[in-house]
Amino acid sequence: MSTKEESRGTLSSTDFGVAASAFILNWNTICSSFPQWTWVLSHHQVEGYLSLENILLSSTQEEHGELSFPGPGKHSHQEDPIDVDDATLVHINPCKVHYYDLHIIYCNSYRVPVLYFRAYDNDGEPLECDEIEKDLPAYSKKALSDSKWTFITQEEHPYLNRPWYKLHPCGTSEWMKLLFHADDDALAKTGVAIELYLVAWLSVVGLVVGLRIPFEMMKQL
Repeated sequence: MSTKEESRGTLSSTDFGVAASAFILNWNTICSSFPQWTWVLSHHQVEGYLSLENILLSSTQEEHGELSFPGPGKHSHQEDPIDVDDATLVHINPCKVHYYDLHIIYCNSYRVPVLYFRAYDNDGEPLECDEIEKDLPAYSKKALSDSKWTFITQEEHPYLNRPWYKLHPCGTSEWMKLLFHADDDALAKTGVAIELYLVAWLSVVGLVVGLRIPFEMMKQL
């Protein structure tokens, strides 16, 4: 990440590709029992985005609105998730689950990643925004109501040309700049800022939709 980009809390499109590769390797190594983030190329085979799909969201009485993962090889509609890190996963109530697809896409205008997502029920029917908001954990609802920068909009997916929801990126560069400000000189020299950018970014953005970064990855920050 260049000093100029870093001082703004932004990424170039090239740096986003580097950050995405590092994030995939990091996640898939540390979280090998979880579904894997993948890099999806565009039709022109030049640009692409990060994808994590078929994620469960449970509505249990104890822990409402946490995204979870079905175990490898299991059909997520029928079987419980594997028993792994409880800080990230929750026990699923098979009678009431929703499924989420998450895409991380680079935004050229804001020069930051943007989280796009869609949600659907057991029958594959898409959820409306008010249904999604009911799914969200209490801290997500508070973040959405308190922050003037954090809000969900619906627009056409840049690559799939279908309506998806997204977390609007305005303000992202400001809080990313704050996250890296204390050690930005050292990070710039080592290149770690690029490699950890998406971990830091998703640790904040993921909470809005109930996704928590695994503890082993958070320790790197």
